[in-house]
Amino acid sequence: MASTRLALMFPGQGAQRPGMGLPWHRTPGWSVVAEVSEAAGRDMEALLLDAGTETLRRTDNAQLTTFTLAMVALTELRRQHPLAAFPGACAGHSLGEYSALVAAGILDPQDAVRLIVARGAAMQTACARADGAMAAILGLDAAQAQHLVDETHADGGQVWVANLNSPQQTVIAGHAADVERCSRAAERAGAAKVVALTVGGAFHTPLMAEAVEPFAAALATARFMPGHSAVVSNVDARAHRGGPHWAELLRHQLTAPVRWADTLHTLTTDLACDRLMEIGPGRTLTGLAKATVPRVPRDTFSDPQTSLAPAA
Repeated sequence: MASTRLALMFPGQGAQRPGMGLPWHRTPGWSVVAEVSEAAGRDMEALLLDAGTETLRRTDNAQLTTFTLAMVALTELRRQHPLAAFPGACAGHSLGEYSALVAAGILDPQDAVRLIVARGAAMQTACARADGAMAAILGLDAAQAQHLVDETHADGGQVWVANLNSPQQTVIAGHAADVERCSRAAERAGAAKVVALTVGGAFHTPLMAEAVEPFAAALATARFMPGHSAVVSNVDARAHRGGPHWAELLRHQLTAPVRWADTLHTLTTDLACDRLMEIGPGRTLTGLAKATVPRVPRDTFSDPQTSLAPAA
């Protein structure tokens, strides 16, 4: 790992899948699972090894399992490659921001688990009261996607831009019927593909407003430490050191779009990170990095046997 400035990236909800803990459960990093289980009051080993698709689709389960596996992978990565202990910067997509804060030394792992449990419960309640959905529009730029959203709004629909992921990928979210209607409009407008996401609600939209107040109560008791690395916030795509302002950023994140493409530019331009590494389940962020900052080398540490040679 010859990079002089490494940025760690952590995936969010939607990366979970049945059996995703199997490659890791005999590694030293698996000890993290017992720690998270105790802090959360959940059997995380069963969720990571045995849970089915529908169980993992629940917002509360999806968030805890994705975070836990990211922490297992981070622990194992640091054991193998000490450079990862003090990255040049960190960022996480949606839920992944909590993993990034832990990796940066800003949030204690136990505090992160407590916040994720509270966040998942609040969001699950909001999901149960609104028939929400999300879909990724590929092959249209952000302005085109926003125009389709505006047209759906003008026709009485409730749908919003939820993730600005790459120059040609925007995620929309809202009431399921309106997301479906906007998705079909995107196909007619020339989208290369529209993919329904395996999530339980319309995250990063006003439909999550009901979750804000109960989650804010949990944030009020969290301690955000100075840390050793900056984390780029989903909300404003700016680098932030540790401090109490993170409570407001995380609160706002529930209903604000994830500015991931801008986050990648901040990591690689403003913070001069010359290598990106995705840690945890899946390769979604690696693909978004390739589409957004193609000249920057990138790796994915999603399996303990992963080779860390730069991706093509």
